[in-house]
Amino acid sequence: MKGSLLSAGIVEPYAQALMDLSQANNLTQQFGEEVASLLNLLSQSPELQQFLASPVVKAEDKEGILQRIAGEQVHPYIMNFLKILVNRGRIQFLEPICQQYRTLLNKLNQVVVAEVTSAVPLNESQEQAIREQVIGISGAQNVEIETRIEPDLIGGVIIKVGSQIIDSSLRGQLRRISIRLNSAA
Repeated sequence: MKGSLLSAGIVEPYAQALMDLSQANNLTQQFGEEVASLLNLLSQSPELQQFLASPVVKAEDKEGILQRIAGEQVHPYIMNFLKILVNRGRIQFLEPICQQYRTLLNKLNQVVVAEVTSAVPLNESQEQAIREQVIGISGAQNVEIETRIEPDLIGGVIIKVGSQIIDSSLRGQLRRISIRLNSAA
């Protein structure tokens, strides 16, 4: 618990500072794309995460690697932000800071993220139907869908928007029938 409070005390101010910088310079969308690229890079390279988090590695070496990896692809403000994180010993929080920035950007753009779990991949019309359903429920202007395939569902989908869960999977329906039968017995 203490670690999560500490990280929240670090993550939120840095993400908000990055958001303030992006808004002041009309770069919110560009920063959002670059932050998404950084998140993708971090998720694909556990070695990079370990390197950046290591207290043994010198700050200059971390800056050098970040410059080589991201230097040309990111705005100079983002590069300076990364250098600040390195110099202040906060670079190990890069991933949660980027995630928090995306959350702030979604809130600013009135975008909700719907986590959709299905038994099989969804086609365009199914995604559009889910998008419309989520807009109706949440009142958001846009919906970003993150899909996950879970064959155990048998059929249907589970949609999670924030803390709200809509389970229209066959597995969920069978579970509800089982509960009703057990309570009736």
